[in-house]
Amino acid sequence: MQNHEIAKILDEVADMLEVSEDSFFRVRAYRNAARIIRDHPLPIAQMDLKQMRELPGIGADMAGKLKSLVDTGDFDVRRQLAGKIPTGLIELLRLPGLGPKRVRLLSERLRIRDIDDLKKALGAGALRTVRGFGSRMEQQLAQALIGEKHAARARLMYAEAAQSARALLDYLHREAAVEHVEVAGSFRRRKETVGDLDVLALSAAPAAVMEHFLRFDAIKQVLGKGDTKSSVLLSGGLQVDLRVVARESYGAAMVYFTGSQAHGVHLRRIAQSRGMLLNEYGLFRGAERVAGASEEEVYRALGLPLIAPELREDRGEIEAAAAGRLPRLLAREDLRGDLHSHSTYTDGRASIEQMAVRAREAGLDYLAVTDHSRRVAMAHGLDPLRLRDQWREIEAVAKRVEGIALLRGIEVDILDDGSLDLPDDVLAELDWVVASVHYKLSQSAKEMTRRMIAAMRNPHVDVIGHPSGRLLTGREPSEFDLDEVLHVACEEGCALEVNSQPERLDLTDSACLKAKHAGVKLVVSSDAHHPRDFALLEYGVNQARRGWLEPADVLNTRPLAQLRQR
Repeated sequence: MQNHEIAKILDEVADMLEVSEDSFFRVRAYRNAARIIRDHPLPIAQMDLKQMRELPGIGADMAGKLKSLVDTGDFDVRRQLAGKIPTGLIELLRLPGLGPKRVRLLSERLRIRDIDDLKKALGAGALRTVRGFGSRMEQQLAQALIGEKHAARARLMYAEAAQSARALLDYLHREAAVEHVEVAGSFRRRKETVGDLDVLALSAAPAAVMEHFLRFDAIKQVLGKGDTKSSVLLSGGLQVDLRVVARESYGAAMVYFTGSQAHGVHLRRIAQSRGMLLNEYGLFRGAERVAGASEEEVYRALGLPLIAPELREDRGEIEAAAAGRLPRLLAREDLRGDLHSHSTYTDGRASIEQMAVRAREAGLDYLAVTDHSRRVAMAHGLDPLRLRDQWREIEAVAKRVEGIALLRGIEVDILDDGSLDLPDDVLAELDWVVASVHYKLSQSAKEMTRRMIAAMRNPHVDVIGHPSGRLLTGREPSEFDLDEVLHVACEEGCALEVNSQPERLDLTDSACLKAKHAGVKLVVSSDAHHPRDFALLEYGVNQARRGWLEPADVLNTRPLAQLRQR
């Protein structure tokens, strides 16, 4: 089992506990365990019980459940809950907007037990009688039941797909006949969700490669096998298509299977205009192969420089390439600091000193400690008194830990009316203020726009955190007028965050591109709750690259002295 599969099961147990209105602390224990395992760099399934017990945040009891899950595919608590809670209720949790509390409410008030019951209640207008279910929620659920958004949930988050991809590539590299192997498709374009993996292997011995591939122990089902292509379904639900390609065609195949479809169509039109044919085997003029061994030579033969995979969406990248205007995309090493992190003062899982040491090891020059403000009660948010206690600890840690600057910060809640959760005189003493919406995320677009703009007009706010509030794991983004928000952000000099948490990746790539054109600066942040989370900056950088962002567009590429002067 991959880490993301284990984490998914633990999250499902937490959902079932919450639906059954179990103890908050018990629910949180499973949520925390899921997050720890999802983020852990080593395969949990390869650990023994002793190693599991030594995982930070995993006690002896949870370790026992993990060992049972890895060995047998289940454990007692999960079996008991599955027998007590109707399967249909758990299926409802997959619909956008329906978290455990809302599902429990529907069950208690309307006797809804499954999707069929929900459809009937929607048709009768019964949801409107339950507080918290308005017309917008009705419309959202109706669309999901039609299949548009519900079907999209079958895709894995990029970070989850990356775990499977790494395990598979490591395995394929053990076969001597494999000269080179890489994942193409939406995964290579760093899309935020991935439906399948298109894997291309360079080899002169396809039979040996295929035989080796089909012995991969994570394969659940073989969907098809042939001499140069096989398709399988992995245990986590991800489909993998492996193609073995000859050296002279490898570059053309990478162009073809990386996509997107629209990008490929545009390239083929250019080839046709030059009297050539482009396909997965190469670029041809008649029977002559003009190019194909490398992507660079394919693009060069079409009169273009190599285009980064993240840009290949036919959103102007081909025109920019032809005009010599491709951006120098942001890279992870461009980031000088991280401006959103949490410690044990609120819902983080490490001390300020532990976070500072790991941030320094991650190559960062500065770190803003931005724990939650008091409105986020579940995270034990900070009031002014506790915040000032934290400042004293930040100062003490800064003296002990050399090589990284620590900033006094806060993630302050944006309240209903757009005011902030802490008074201005307290915010004025901070180095960095992240303002975020954490509740009433389903307000109308007009209300949410007003709320965000009011926060941005506060002179102490430096950045709006995870602006849409979406969760790829099941929460739809808030609606707001992006153009108006960008206009005010530009006026006020307020940045917008690209949150690197795998389930957020918020802003979207298209919103990043729009912000860039509007002259609004971005901040790529880890939103780290654990020292390992600084590695998540990679995912935020992916999102920024898909949004055409360059180092100059991102504030935390600046040295700290320049950042302070902005």
